[in-house]
Amino acid sequence: MIQLGKTIVSTDLIEKEFVCNLGACKGECCIAGEAGAPLSKEETEILEAIYPKVAPHLREEGKAAIEAQGTWIESAAGDLETPLVNGAECAYVTFKEGGIASCGIEDAYNAGDVDFKKPISCHLYPVRVTDYSEFAAVNYHRWPICDTACTLGEQLKVPVYQFVKEALVRKFGQDWFDGLDAIAQKNQP
Repeated sequence: MIQLGKTIVSTDLIEKEFVCNLGACKGECCIAGEAGAPLSKEETEILEAIYPKVAPHLREEGKAAIEAQGTWIESAAGDLETPLVNGAECAYVTFKEGGIASCGIEDAYNAGDVDFKKPISCHLYPVRVTDYSEFAAVNYHRWPICDTACTLGEQLKVPVYQFVKEALVRKFGQDWFDGLDAIAQKNQP
């Protein structure tokens, strides 16, 4: 573990390698699982505000789920999440050529319709952040559906933290990322 400011960072972010292989997994992380994407309170407010501009980018099934459940839900455990379509994929999922899952929020962002790229939990994946009262734990989440991403990351020699650089900077700032990068460079074999 590495202490960096008010974060405790798993060394897996430096030691493990990862590059999404959408051709192999087809974006399964947006489809599999038992819950929607984790959201912050601020993100729930953003989703409510931008939904009219995101809706045209969504599938009919996703729009129906959002109309029925709302732009976000609170789980039985009190967690804020994106809603699901029939208990399966995220309501914001779209599908591209070849059946590859994409994000309707990011589609709207890429089209210039909104200035919110996507929930930070999605942008950071496979990194998960857990906030505690005194610090945030920054961990690498290993999920078997991402095995091909691990293989590709090893082939390309891209550490997890480098793969999610943009998202880490978005979450913690450039100075934080530069500090992590300096530690990684110092610890290279």
